[in-house]
Amino acid sequence: MTYQEALDFLYPLHRFGIKPGLERVRELLDLHGSPYKRMGRVVHIAGTNGKGTVAAALASIFKASGKKTALYTSPHLVDFTERIRLNGEQIPREKVADYCSLFRDAIVKNHSTFFEATTSIAFAWFADEGVDVSIIETGMGGRLDATNVVDSSYVVIPSIGLDHTEWLGGTLALIAAEKAAIIKKGCRVFTAVSAQEALLPIQRMAESCQVPLFLAGRDSRYSIVSAEPGMLELEVSTAFRNYPALKAPLTGSFHATNVSLAVMVAEDAGIAAEHIYSGLECLLQTGYRARLEKVGVFPTLLLDVSHNPDGMRETVNTLCSFRHLYRRVYVMLGLASDKDARAIVRDLLRLECTFVLVNIPSERSVPAEVLGLLCHNEGAEAIVFSNGREGLGYLRQKAGMADLILVTGSFYLAGEIIAAGI
Repeated sequence: MTYQEALDFLYPLHRFGIKPGLERVRELLDLHGSPYKRMGRVVHIAGTNGKGTVAAALASIFKASGKKTALYTSPHLVDFTERIRLNGEQIPREKVADYCSLFRDAIVKNHSTFFEATTSIAFAWFADEGVDVSIIETGMGGRLDATNVVDSSYVVIPSIGLDHTEWLGGTLALIAAEKAAIIKKGCRVFTAVSAQEALLPIQRMAESCQVPLFLAGRDSRYSIVSAEPGMLELEVSTAFRNYPALKAPLTGSFHATNVSLAVMVAEDAGIAAEHIYSGLECLLQTGYRARLEKVGVFPTLLLDVSHNPDGMRETVNTLCSFRHLYRRVYVMLGLASDKDARAIVRDLLRLECTFVLVNIPSERSVPAEVLGLLCHNEGAEAIVFSNGREGLGYLRQKAGMADLILVTGSFYLAGEIIAAGI
C-alpha cells in the first residue's frame, strides 16, 4: 500500500458512520499485541470544548521535560497525518501505509469505522515507538469511544456542553455520564466542570472507581495578567506552588481554565516548573491551529473551529473585547447539520457583523442558502457562496485594512481555508 492507497481505503470507511462500541477496535488492536497496553503513561481527555487545547498544552509540556510524547487528536485540518504525532512530528506517510496494510483485512471483515481504523494505526505506532507518555483525545463521548480501550493514568474533562446530543443524550447529566465513563480504577481525574448537573456524574464515577478528583477553581486558582490576540499571560496557583507569568500563544481568556488543568496534571506527574513554562510557550509546535488563530493582517484574518453554542459563546466574548479595534467585522460561517445553527448565529450577531455563508466540504454540511435564510430572518446582512475559497476571495476584495474577518464554524472549513494557501 502507498500512502494514497491507504487514504483511498480509509476515507470511504466513513460510510459506516458512527458505531459506538469497543469490540471492533479491540479485535483490530489484538492483532498487534494490544498496543494500548504499551503506550507509557496515558492521559485521556474527554469533554465538549477545550480538549484540543489541554491536549496540546500537555503534549508540549511533557515533551519539554524530555519525555517521548505521543499525541492523538481529531479531526485533521489538511492532512491525515496531523492526527497522529510523536514529539510534535506527524506520523510518516509510509507508516500510515504500513499499518493500514497490517489492519486492512480485519477492518474489512469487521466493518470497522474510520475512527476505529485510525485509532488502531495511532496506537500501534505509539507502542512500537516506545513512547513515555500518550496524550489521547476522545473522538466523541467517552464510554463507547474507540479510544476507551486504554487504561489511563490521568483523565481530564475540561468542559461539558450540549453537543452530539443525538448520540450522547439531550441533557448535561447524560452527556457528562458518557464522558465520565473513561474514568477507571487507578487513574487521577482533573476537571474544570462546575455546573452541578454536569459535575455530579463525574464525581459519582470517580467515587465508584475510588480515584481522586481535582477541580480547577477549587484545587487551583488563576488570574489573567493580560490577554491579547495570540498571547495569554496568567498566574496559576495550586495547593503546592504558585506559577506567575505563565505565557501561552492563545487568543482568549477562556483558555485560562484549560491552561490551569494542564498545569495541575503536569505538576501531579512530577514535571518541573521550568518545563511547564517552556512547554506552554512552545504549545504551537504540537500542530495546534485554528483556535482564533491570527493568520492574516490588514485586514485581520482569524481562523477558528468553534462549532457549538458553548464554544461560539466564548469565541464571541473574546472578540467583543477586541471589537473596538476594527471598523467592520465579517464572519465566514459554515456548519455541520448536527449543530444548533440558530444559537450560533445569534451569538455571532453580538459582533455587529456581516455574514458570508458557505458550504463546508462535508456531506453533513448545512446548505449555505439555508444559513443565509436563517441570518436574514435574524435581521443580519448576509451573502452566500458555494464554498470557503469563493467566500474568502470575495472578502479579500471587500474587507478594508481596518476590518476583521473571522472564519469559523467547522474544522472542515478551517482546513479548506488553510489548504487554499492563506
